[in-house]
Amino acid sequence: MNAEAVLDAARVATGLSDFGAADFRERLGIWLASFDEDTGLNPLGRANLFADCVRQASTRLRFEDAWKRHPAIADVVIDRPILIAGLPRSGTTHLVNLLAADDRLRSMTLWESMEPIARSEPAPPPESDPRRADCVAMWGQFESLLPLMPAMHEMAPDGIHEDVELLGPDFSGYLPEWVSRPYRWRDYYLSHDQAPHYAYARRILQYMTWSRGPNRWVLKSPPHMENLRAVATTYPDATVVITHRDPLAVLQSAITMIAYGDRLRRTVDLVELATYWIDRIEALLRRCVADRDALPRAIDVRFDAYMADQLGTIEGIYAMADLELTPAARQRIERHLAANPRGKHGQVVYDLRGDFGLDPDALWDRFSFYTERFGVSREVR
Repeated sequence: MNAEAVLDAARVATGLSDFGAADFRERLGIWLASFDEDTGLNPLGRANLFADCVRQASTRLRFEDAWKRHPAIADVVIDRPILIAGLPRSGTTHLVNLLAADDRLRSMTLWESMEPIARSEPAPPPESDPRRADCVAMWGQFESLLPLMPAMHEMAPDGIHEDVELLGPDFSGYLPEWVSRPYRWRDYYLSHDQAPHYAYARRILQYMTWSRGPNRWVLKSPPHMENLRAVATTYPDATVVITHRDPLAVLQSAITMIAYGDRLRRTVDLVELATYWIDRIEALLRRCVADRDALPRAIDVRFDAYMADQLGTIEGIYAMADLELTPAARQRIERHLAANPRGKHGQVVYDLRGDFGLDPDALWDRFSFYTERFGVSREVR
């Protein structure tokens, strides 16, 4: 877990050497120190985290190279994006895939989010892009090891994914928290303004738009919910959709999924895992409550109302975004809805009390500052 080892590996992988502004090195160092301090990680877990750092550093090299060689990228306009912010497991993935069915909107597939900068120019079409081929192979291996994952959180190489990945090349964001217990990084991240890193991610969006349009994006990422001021600063013309759900339902789903993956990468400690993410979700929600009114254009979507009337929710978002829901767009969205019903891959039985020893009533009281502010209905008893 050495920064120079990461950067040397990225240089070898890309044949490039210019990482741009050097401030990222401090954050990379904190990522690596946090991983070193996580004594629960096994050798596979450590190797995967090192490889993730090399992947992000390689993306940074390719991006800085493209930015220098193509000055026109800086002039690309990101036009009135639709940004979905919401708790993990609150319907954000389903919602972004619905909106992305409208081909007037640019969106980000999983394979593209993992490696947003093409390895060659011009970028090959998706069906022959080696980035996609590598993602398909990797994801096939992942699902063979964790066959229940699609029932917990459906992901596929061509499915629409989170733009939180774009914070990775600047070594920020909460990505490391999903695959380790990086206390040092968590504390650093929460104590620093994320606006500079959102600005870096926006530049990557400009590259991706330059590479392939259109220039009106639909994006989603749960940590937008705790960075609403950075979102408003970076995308002042954005429409922000904030999904709200019972935090207990979110927690039981998230920590069960993380525990399932932890079996591959670490010693499983359910008490530590639950404690970490209860604290983490509380911090995220307190920031959302504090900063929600700072958004110039936003719509709040409650999970129960969204599930009861998905098309009505879509209509409300289009109205807020000043985007016409054309017959063609409606047809594409309805077709996606019909092909992707809830529970398509089966359902997982969650049990906060039985699996994690948690008291749902006490947790519900703990999160009352959030549930009362947004009128969130209780799901877990």
